[in-house]
Amino acid sequence: MPRYSNELKASVLKRMMPPQSLSVAALSRETGITEVTLYHWRKQARQAGAVMPGNDNQQSDTWDSASKFAVVLETASLNEQALAEYCRGKGLFVEQVRAWRHIVTGMSEHAVPVYLLDTDLPENSPWDRTITDSLYGGDAHYRLCQELVLGFGGFALLQALGHDHIYRYHLNEGHAALLVLALIEAELGGEPRNGAVPPEVIEKVREHCVFTTHTPVPAGHDQFPAELAHQVLGKRRCELVQACQHQGALNMTLLALRGSRFVNGVAMRHGEVSHSLYPGYPIHSITNGVHAVAWAAPAFQGVYDRHLPDWRYDQLSLRYAISIPGAEIWAAHREAKLALVDEVNRETNAGFDRDVFTIGFARRATAYKRGTLVFHDVERLRRLAKQAGPIQFVFAGKAHPQDQEGKEMIRRIHAMRGQLSVAYVANYDMTLARLLCAGVDVWLNTPLPPMEASGTSGMKAAMNGVPSLSVLDGWWVEGHIEGVTGWSIGEKVEACTSPSEEAEACHAAALYDKLEQQVLPCFYKERDRFIEIMKHTIAINGAFFNTQRMVGQYLRNAYRLVEQAVNGA
Repeated sequence: MPRYSNELKASVLKRMMPPQSLSVAALSRETGITEVTLYHWRKQARQAGAVMPGNDNQQSDTWDSASKFAVVLETASLNEQALAEYCRGKGLFVEQVRAWRHIVTGMSEHAVPVYLLDTDLPENSPWDRTITDSLYGGDAHYRLCQELVLGFGGFALLQALGHDHIYRYHLNEGHAALLVLALIEAELGGEPRNGAVPPEVIEKVREHCVFTTHTPVPAGHDQFPAELAHQVLGKRRCELVQACQHQGALNMTLLALRGSRFVNGVAMRHGEVSHSLYPGYPIHSITNGVHAVAWAAPAFQGVYDRHLPDWRYDQLSLRYAISIPGAEIWAAHREAKLALVDEVNRETNAGFDRDVFTIGFARRATAYKRGTLVFHDVERLRRLAKQAGPIQFVFAGKAHPQDQEGKEMIRRIHAMRGQLSVAYVANYDMTLARLLCAGVDVWLNTPLPPMEASGTSGMKAAMNGVPSLSVLDGWWVEGHIEGVTGWSIGEKVEACTSPSEEAEACHAAALYDKLEQQVLPCFYKERDRFIEIMKHTIAINGAFFNTQRMVGQYLRNAYRLVEQAVNGA
């Protein structure tokens, strides 16, 4: 861990204060000191009595909501330097503004504002103040009110901030589908006569909207009774819903489909499944990707920086990872694995061994993910571990508060602790996910097909050379090359698709066969070949399943902004 002098720390803290008022993000980019370290220094200074950005006693914390919103409006278009100037003039710290407006800064220094909607304001009724309290709380009425805030409130906020020349609105899932109605209202400029909406208005709105469906799971497609829709939306807006050829219950997915020119699933297979669910609509595919720099472990970032100096800006250059010496790949993997094993043992006292083959499974805990499939036949699992080599399993993930099956799955995994080398690490978050995806030897994925829309955890693992052992569903249909980027569970996409005991037994047997006959022998007896698989995992899957490629596809195929730029729009 780097050590910094007290003089350097003092000079950096001074630059956070007026007149410079530099943000933590700006100082991190300039000095190379991590944001985590800078936030820690700032916290220490506050505890020592210094007045620092983010203090609870700042005068601006007593401002009313209207004054805070005025600051958001006035700073919406300001860059880093102009924002600092504004804050100095107002007696503010940059961080205080960012508590109301979050800025995401990319590798090219381009800043994108993210606005978070909040109804907890004094001028709202007590019940309305709770609408944005809980992501998964409440009943159907509460949920529809949240989606009203997102669709209509989000559009109103963008208009108030001056974002009135937006080429494309991207709806992710049907939760934001009421934006379609907000856009229709804006085009009409008033109340429609007899609920009629000219077809050309709907077509104009469709031209502005892109819709991505993320799951074939029914729970992910909100539907609300017509009576409830009338209660929350009112008669006029329900007439707009009907004008979109939408009768009966308010189906948010169908509203988004009707109101969008371009619709896509999040993997090739998912696009096909979605089209079978909604055959009246053309549904394309843009496979998900992960942020390469965010998910590559520090040890692998160092390797890539040495051998692939452009990888942070051009993820296609990860293709050349095939030329990185195997010894460096393995050394980086050992460093990442040691960090994981230490964390698992510290948090769970599981007694993990850094030399034992480690399987990782971390994702949302829900029934179709089948986190307990690997324990279908514990006796066979014990036998193969004894014959082919020892195994240790690390799990993590949270269940939806109302998902009883997901909670039971977590309990069943915990119960394996006394029978096998198993650890379930609590408080799953991005920090833990980074350790898991980089530190295990193989990433396990066992969804019930075709319920996996894409899956991204295996992509994150691939950024660290960790191959997947997975059912052929979601992204793995595209990323799988047997014995090259990992291994399949089952030999074809259509295998065992019915939710039954036969399907469980079928996939469990295939999983045990693959572990016993290929994966474990490769890890313990053919280390050079295992490292080659790691290199191919980076070169083939890391180079493709990343956000840079994904966003490029959205720009060209969904947003068509590349076309507009060429035409001078």
